[in-house]
Amino acid sequence: MDAGSWGLLILVEDVLLPQQLSDFCKSGCIKSVTGGGGHSVVVTDGGGLFVCGLNKDGQLGLGHTEEVLRFTICKPLLGCPIRQVACGWDFTIMLTEKGQVLSCGSNAFGQLGVPHGPRKCVVPQAIECLREKVVCVAAGLRHALATTDTGSTFQWGTGLASSGRRLCPGQNLPLFLTAKEPSRVTGLESSTVVCAVAGSDHSASLTDTGELYVWGRNKHGQLASLATFLPLPQRVEAHYFQDEKVTAVWSGWTHLVAKTETGKVFTWGRADYGQLGRTLGSPEAQKHGEQDSSLAFQRLQNSVPSPLHCLTGAAEVSCGSEHNLAVIRDKCCSWGWNEHGMCGDGTESNVWTPTPVQALPSPSRLLLVGCGAGHSLALCQLPAHPAPCQDLTVTCPLPDATETTESQGAVDRERQEGETIGDFNPKPF
Repeated sequence: MDAGSWGLLILVEDVLLPQQLSDFCKSGCIKSVTGGGGHSVVVTDGGGLFVCGLNKDGQLGLGHTEEVLRFTICKPLLGCPIRQVACGWDFTIMLTEKGQVLSCGSNAFGQLGVPHGPRKCVVPQAIECLREKVVCVAAGLRHALATTDTGSTFQWGTGLASSGRRLCPGQNLPLFLTAKEPSRVTGLESSTVVCAVAGSDHSASLTDTGELYVWGRNKHGQLASLATFLPLPQRVEAHYFQDEKVTAVWSGWTHLVAKTETGKVFTWGRADYGQLGRTLGSPEAQKHGEQDSSLAFQRLQNSVPSPLHCLTGAAEVSCGSEHNLAVIRDKCCSWGWNEHGMCGDGTESNVWTPTPVQALPSPSRLLLVGCGAGHSLALCQLPAHPAPCQDLTVTCPLPDATETTESQGAVDRERQEGETIGDFNPKPF
């Protein structure tokens, strides 16, 4: 199995085409790939965590704040198998196999869920006040969410609070919009939530009955509503999805993507970079939309979930800040913002409709895709026999949830030990 990656992490220069990393895992060893503002994370089937990229706030969880140029095993988590990871702009949320939530990185907005903790944490710390078993986590720009096994959703971090106060003057915002520790999202008491996602200034949750709820800022119509801000969850009407149940949802910073029970894919929200996979008029009209008298009408159209027929049946979807990847019939398609080459077509021009990434090796089997804010990752299985996977048997306990910084000597020793997978060449976003 080979991993491909392109776009912008902390590279010496932008990479406009997928670059192949060294063979590092046998088939089936990797569970997920994802990214944040300038860092990337790989989770293995055994619960191992590999990280690389920007690290000035300790978002890699390695015990220091040095940038890391190659995928490196997260030593502080040895002994604590990870089930899922969600990356925010400069922080990381981890979900353990036991259902406990950990966090590291910047805590400037309470996004680590530890209200009296330091402004940043360089090793993963448990969010002790979240005592229910969690099955899904999500991270936005400056806030995070967790869904429990009982169907409740918790939110923390003040990323939505400032716009809420400005757009809802005189209203008392619900606690979950202003809390720096996990607070139950009110308004969902009659629903059983199975997962939640986060944008830069909004959140969404999906229920076990296929209903989608949204809340937060609605500047670009991403909440499928005419309201400027929704302080409480509001259901997106089923007729928007042709009366089908929603089975999966993904979120960029200002747009959403949903998949229904028959495999249809719908997009809505901000569209000026092509992130909806369709154009309302020409790209030039979109580019100069701020001066266009039809801007309000365009936004109204963008707020209506509309199907992308070319993606019907997509197996995998991932959203970056303003770009997307999808796997359909063993092809990786990309569309949206492409200033740093994250659509992988060799250019820096925005991609207006889902387009196969021709530069990925062929024939190959696309297994996983993942996006950061301005970079992309794809995991492919090639015909050649890959190298065996590194043994990730875990034996060490989870460290205390305190901010610690290793000495430079310890950092140097870790790098010399070479516990890395796949050479990477990062650059700040």
